[in-house]
Amino acid sequence: MLKVVCKAFGPPETLERIDVPPPTPDPNEVLVHIDAAGVGFVDGLMIQGLYQIKPQLPYAPGSEFSGVVTALGADVSTLKVGDRVIGLSSGGAFADCLTISANALIPIPANLDSSIAAGLWINYATALYGLRDCGHLQPGENVLILGAAGGVGSAAISVAKAMGARVIAAASSAEKRQAALAYGADEVLDYSRPQWRDELKTLTQPRGLNLVYDPVGGDTAEPAFRSLAPGGRFLVVGFASGTIPKLAFNLALLKQASLIGVDWGGASRANPSINIALLNTILKWIENEQLIPAAVTTKPMHTFKEALEQQLAGRILGKLVLLNTHELQDPSTH
Repeated sequence: MLKVVCKAFGPPETLERIDVPPPTPDPNEVLVHIDAAGVGFVDGLMIQGLYQIKPQLPYAPGSEFSGVVTALGADVSTLKVGDRVIGLSSGGAFADCLTISANALIPIPANLDSSIAAGLWINYATALYGLRDCGHLQPGENVLILGAAGGVGSAAISVAKAMGARVIAAASSAEKRQAALAYGADEVLDYSRPQWRDELKTLTQPRGLNLVYDPVGGDTAEPAFRSLAPGGRFLVVGFASGTIPKLAFNLALLKQASLIGVDWGGASRANPSINIALLNTILKWIENEQLIPAAVTTKPMHTFKEALEQQLAGRILGKLVLLNTHELQDPSTH
């Protein structure tokens, strides 16, 4: 089997794809043939040693995936060979197959494509945890999603719409704003324009802006916080811009607004059971068509270096997914 490995921290071009024997599942594990693997911005940081958690070298990147069970450990009774599953591993998803505990897998609904399933877990669990559990988003509220055309933002659009919110998606180019509309946003906003806050105020009348979902950070964060209505909430999700913004505490007082950190990773490490619960909710919403997942950008697994480079450069719309499916030889978008 082939798998991608990182032997030294560096740019994507330093990664290798090596041929190794396929693993054998332990009694409580299954062997999964990986159909598709989700790629996050974090993956690009980790291979460079730039993420807050540095894996021990060498390591095999990739954590979220979808696939088919091909072999069972001796004690596994909850799954069977041929089951389509979604999983989250500690690494090794950029490969032909992997072994993982049967309890860490969830069956994929029949109406969900494997490529979309592969990119669900991290971004959609983060969105649901942030919007529902941290931000207490209510039906009819106005939510501004920054960086809306990326994998994190597109997931937040889908989840916010499923929760009955009115979504204003902010992105810096016409192509990205059009993508955000395709993902389900009600309105789009160009936050590179000098008067974007005035446009936002108009879009959110008469209720005002109730919640901001920010995976970007940078210069846009403070003016977005200033745009909140009394009682508004600002969700700090990440810093894809590379810059951590600063906020004067008196703004929270004057705006009667809250700044809330959304650390899904930390929460799930402290209580792993929330992962399964969050994803089961997402999959249930997809199954009953309450949630329409955003389209993903797919590329063949063997183009992993170029795909990661494009991801780090911000040239990918939506979630990036690497496919093992043999019939797809060229990049395509679903």
